[in-house]
Amino acid sequence: MTLRVVFMGTPDFAVPTLVEIVGAGHEVAAVYTRAPKPAGRGMDLQDTPVAREAKRFGIPVLTPKSLRSEEALAVFLSHRADVAVVVAYGLILPKAVLEAVPLGCFNLHASLLPRWRGAAPINRAVMAGDTESGVMVMSMEEGLDTGPIAMAERVPIGPDMTAGDLHDRLAPLGADLMLRALAALERDTLTLTPQSETGVTYAAKIEKSETRIDWKRPWQDVHNHIRGLSPFPGAWFELGDGSAVVRVKALRTTRGEGSGAPGTLLDDRLTVACGSGSVRILELQRAGRQPMKAEEFLRGNRLARGERLA
Repeated sequence: MTLRVVFMGTPDFAVPTLVEIVGAGHEVAAVYTRAPKPAGRGMDLQDTPVAREAKRFGIPVLTPKSLRSEEALAVFLSHRADVAVVVAYGLILPKAVLEAVPLGCFNLHASLLPRWRGAAPINRAVMAGDTESGVMVMSMEEGLDTGPIAMAERVPIGPDMTAGDLHDRLAPLGADLMLRALAALERDTLTLTPQSETGVTYAAKIEKSETRIDWKRPWQDVHNHIRGLSPFPGAWFELGDGSAVVRVKALRTTRGEGSGAPGTLLDDRLTVACGSGSVRILELQRAGRQPMKAEEFLRGNRLARGERLA
């Protein structure tokens, strides 16, 4: 038996789940994703990663701005789906849509719920210094990531792991988890467990205002901030370049040795003093350039011990 599925997702994180569902032989009636956005030097409209993958499979792609109209509901019902699978879609599903499929709507969420409900669970987990994360399949309801849990997988967060590293670990793991959940749903053996009412935290969307590095914070906080925003949107500092000031993103760091005035370079290896302790920058990206290792960066940017990073 195969299921007739409506898939709803947008970013790279959702692509492995779509691929696994198609590969397992389920019939994907339609893919819902966000509308194309201008990007690149020419600012041409570009499809989302999920839209590109859906078109490769020849699956119809829909990009409604909202699902709350009667017309949107009628279109959704016309797919005659058994189940909806939602992975980082980006639009709220109203009650009418949640109730429009016989077997329900199931969401893949990249945290250990109820911790980090909301938009940026991977970034927030790393920024908070969590030592564990995971993926969960939950049955959706009207609340924000409040539905009962069907399946879960846990993974450790290493001390220097970035949000990008965790993303790349969780995406295929989540795809496999969703496939297992759909198989159990077919067999009518899927069990749901209500979320705990304790330990609830919210993963708010990352704002530009919180991306600048504050070297006055303790080294661990600075390190977590940098790796939690890597590779995107990126935590940054400013570097004097003659008469100009250049913005530089720090992409990878580790604990450094030594201490000093916050923002001061302690050696010629990009070790930067923090409010207490220090971090050593391992990888960084100058504005308009490609990411590079610290050694490569230093060959083109002479930085001396005692210089200050703003």
